[in-house]
Amino acid sequence: MSHVLTRWEPENSDFWTKEGSGIANRNLWISIPCLMLAFSVWMLWSVVAANLDKAGFHFTKDQLFFLTALPALSGATLRIFYSFLVPVFGGRKWTALSTATLLIPAIGMGIALQDPTTSYSTLLVLALLCGFGGGNFSSSMSNISFFFPKSRKGYATGMNAGIGNLGVSVVQFLTPLVISSAMFGAVISGDGYLFHNVKTNADKMFWLSNAGFIWVPFIVAATLAAWFGMNDIASAKASFADQAVIFKRKHNWLMCWLYIGTFGSFIGFSAGFAMLIKAQFPEVDVAKFAFLGPLAGALARPVGGMISDKIGGARLTLWVFAAMVAVIVLGILPALHEHQFMIFLLSFIGMFILTGLGNGSTFCMIPIIFMTERERAVAGQSDAALKQARLDAAKESAAVLGFSGAIGAYGGFFIPQSFGTSIRMTGAPDMALYVFIAFYISCMAITWWYYSRKGAEMPC
Repeated sequence: MSHVLTRWEPENSDFWTKEGSGIANRNLWISIPCLMLAFSVWMLWSVVAANLDKAGFHFTKDQLFFLTALPALSGATLRIFYSFLVPVFGGRKWTALSTATLLIPAIGMGIALQDPTTSYSTLLVLALLCGFGGGNFSSSMSNISFFFPKSRKGYATGMNAGIGNLGVSVVQFLTPLVISSAMFGAVISGDGYLFHNVKTNADKMFWLSNAGFIWVPFIVAATLAAWFGMNDIASAKASFADQAVIFKRKHNWLMCWLYIGTFGSFIGFSAGFAMLIKAQFPEVDVAKFAFLGPLAGALARPVGGMISDKIGGARLTLWVFAAMVAVIVLGILPALHEHQFMIFLLSFIGMFILTGLGNGSTFCMIPIIFMTERERAVAGQSDAALKQARLDAAKESAAVLGFSGAIGAYGGFFIPQSFGTSIRMTGAPDMALYVFIAFYISCMAITWWYYSRKGAEMPC
């Protein structure tokens, strides 16, 4: 099998039915587990930070919030570069290489977490390296967008990102289980730590290093699957200069702003949720609940893509931001003030579901916006001009998908930091939540004016 596809015309219905659909779906279903592992490694510190004190690491709450936020900062920055690398290297090659780099933080954390005297600066470096997982999202979404026709892009990007996002809940569910036994033996897992549980008045051994080592065999398998099973598309080749045209596109920057509101909220809440529960409800066992929100958000993402394919992404995006404001005002803030954990938990799960729907709807909007813009530019011209316009639109929208994913990911840094700062200054996270409300209202205004109102500049 040739790994390079010299002919790729997903908008050609005959080509798509006979051979395109099968190839596209094979690439999608290899891409998904690669992206899931990337999210798992990216969000490792959201779980590990909540367990460091049990292992004898002594850091302040603010330092722990910073450890959970730092991978998002490095991941978001790497996404800016990863956004443009698929057309340069090819989707197959870059997916395999970027997946393999996840071994560096996974093995590094496995070694460092065996010793409670490991310095805070070393842990900060490892947190930065976990950003490799965050960077992978932009290249993965850019790559998958090339394989599917416009009518199926909502489904494809929703499935890739939605199931890929499950890596966040997988790491938060699986990590507490794997650190509870010396599953790799003393040679690899180390001697473990003895922790006295005050609530149960019992001693318990756990092996924090397994939080890193558990991902190594899966990363190796996914890397091999990508290298031998995926494809590069010859027509998708483009230099950085070719793709840099998106920086002149107004809708690139508008969609970046909206994606901060959807994905930035998802990844930011995912990174800070466990620490927020621990800070505001210390009586609660964090491990039992922290994974539920990211799980709900990840499952909602493909639903958001499919709904958007039917009713339009802009309409769903507008409803999502309005609902997010309502949940904070009517659910989260009252629950914090009255110390009602179940109301707090259910409200936050609702927020995660809304972010997932919004992630799917915004990523459905992007290809339609740029396809429409390029087709308008060649209206009335030849079929060859239309074909070239669609090819240009595919390259631009792929770059915008990646770049907006990069900018949106900075929410993963600012949200945990906002919680930490608000708690340090006022003793409660309310101040951060009020800032989020104001931001979501601005997202509602942009969505309505440019994309969803009657007579909007770019209805989608």
